[in-house]
Amino acid sequence: MSLAAYCVICCRRIGSFASRSKSHTPWRNIRNIIRFTGSLIVGGSLFITYEVLALKKSLMLDTQVVEREKMKSYIYVHKAPIDRLDNHDSFSTVDIEDHDCAVWLLLRKSREDDLAARLEAVREMSEAHHWHDYQYRIIAQACDPRTLIGLARSKESDLRFFLPPPPLPSLKEDSSTEEELRHLLASLPQTELDECLQYFTSLALSESSQSLAAQKGGLWCFGGNGLPYAESFGKVPSATVEMFCLEAIVKHSEIPSHCDHIEAGGGLQLLQRLYQLHKDCPKVQRNIMRIIGNMALNEHLHPAIVHSGWVSLMAEALKSSHIMEASHAARTLANLDRETVGEKYQDGVYVLHPQCRTSQPIKADVLFIHGLMGAAFKTWRQHDSQRALTESAVVDEDRYTTCWPKTWLAKDCPSLRIISVEYDTSLSDWRARCPMERKSIAFRSNELLNKLRAAGVGDRPMIWISHSMGGLLVKKMLLEASKKPELSAVINNTRGIIFYSVPHHGSRLAEYSVNIRYLLFPSLEVKELSKDSPALKILQDDFLEFAKDKNFQVLNFVETQPTFIGSMIKLHVVPVESADLGIGDLIPVDVNHLNICKPKTKDAFLYQRTLKFICETLARDLEN
Repeated sequence: MSLAAYCVICCRRIGSFASRSKSHTPWRNIRNIIRFTGSLIVGGSLFITYEVLALKKSLMLDTQVVEREKMKSYIYVHKAPIDRLDNHDSFSTVDIEDHDCAVWLLLRKSREDDLAARLEAVREMSEAHHWHDYQYRIIAQACDPRTLIGLARSKESDLRFFLPPPPLPSLKEDSSTEEELRHLLASLPQTELDECLQYFTSLALSESSQSLAAQKGGLWCFGGNGLPYAESFGKVPSATVEMFCLEAIVKHSEIPSHCDHIEAGGGLQLLQRLYQLHKDCPKVQRNIMRIIGNMALNEHLHPAIVHSGWVSLMAEALKSSHIMEASHAARTLANLDRETVGEKYQDGVYVLHPQCRTSQPIKADVLFIHGLMGAAFKTWRQHDSQRALTESAVVDEDRYTTCWPKTWLAKDCPSLRIISVEYDTSLSDWRARCPMERKSIAFRSNELLNKLRAAGVGDRPMIWISHSMGGLLVKKMLLEASKKPELSAVINNTRGIIFYSVPHHGSRLAEYSVNIRYLLFPSLEVKELSKDSPALKILQDDFLEFAKDKNFQVLNFVETQPTFIGSMIKLHVVPVESADLGIGDLIPVDVNHLNICKPKTKDAFLYQRTLKFICETLARDLEN
């Protein structure tokens, strides 16, 4: 709208006031009613306001009508956030209404050199719930990137602080999103590629747009979300070429130099287009957020990520009720927030609490490590039988949760940082996402240890909590850390370990799988779990001696019920004798292998005993 056209509208509004008044006022007097504050240029955006002044005695107006019209009079522009306020003293030369002074003063305060002042300004903004719509939009258009990121990571922030992402560039003529994605992937460097990355890249580029048959699943799903009978004998799920491309780009985004090429090739905008197109496909969206989170590890790419509108999308995702969506967004925003976060969270490392900025001091860490075929979120869900929920709008989190560490433990111990780790595993070579991938427990432990150290693990007192094969990884990580002086903090700050049905002495599942290898073709991870595995015995002997020397507090849980595998097989996956580490309490629980880490309720023995161990083991650290 032009300025002239807007003036006409303003005059018409004032004219409507006059028509409702008790006396008639000539037009020449109307000029005295309206005062334009002029144009305020802030970083290239134009804000226009008009103000209705006190009227002469000859004209009577309904003041409520005036106020309503004033609120309509503010114009804001939907565009990308402004990088800077060019003149910090502009407030002294611009006529700002009293009720807007607080907004502009907070904006100026958010630009102070003093970090504490900036953080306080962001906190005050995030707690403002009484402002009018245009006042939130003023902040959205005038704040700098670090303030925008701070607002996105503030739990109570209104989403009106975030402008819609800028319009996406049009696709090339006779092109499609799929073709653009393949073109982006083809443009990425072919250097620093491991065998799996080469495999994913070649697979994505060689396939057509037709649906691709997913690799057939094996028989087992040990230590994680389930132990279902093979689906490979029935229907085969399919995946689109976009998924193959995204999986390859996820791997590329783990290489810093490749992130530069993704950005230079328009990847931020293309991925945003896919993100919007696939709102009904959480797996696609999660892979996209993984890529953005990996790119956010590179600070020189932060301006491009902010300007492309990803902060607004992540701010919305962070408020999602879906644990995975919120956690992926939290990871990305934490990597962008260099004001309050010193750590960097690499792919697969997720902070479950706190996911937002907080004034609560964090005194200790609790780390959750899932088992073979497990997951960072689903492994730690509530017992499945509790999923019979009503469709009420409000869910009692003390009664039901999709991730008890994030909900129950965070509420009971708010001064903990709670981290959950995710890594790819396979039971069978049939199920392997990458046929060339042969990762031993030793390889994975080093990989995870490096990622956790980058996240600041070892800087605080900590407790490790693991399920199934995850416990073997914890043991291996601690042994490896003990050999490296630069990782001594990890050992010195380890206070205790909880093992949920960890096969310290091997698993019957591994033996059973080997006996039917013509069906299963057990993966390297499964082979290492057999009782006669030399690597497993060495790991057990070395760790037992090491743990006794360090006087770690240990708690062992073990299942007593067999686990049903489809309708054919019933198997006691980890027997009591295998779960006995040799130190610490050993507590049998009347559940199967999958539910040993999934308490039925917050009052259940499994959760309460776990909570007691954490509180007692960290008692001194939490008091300080």
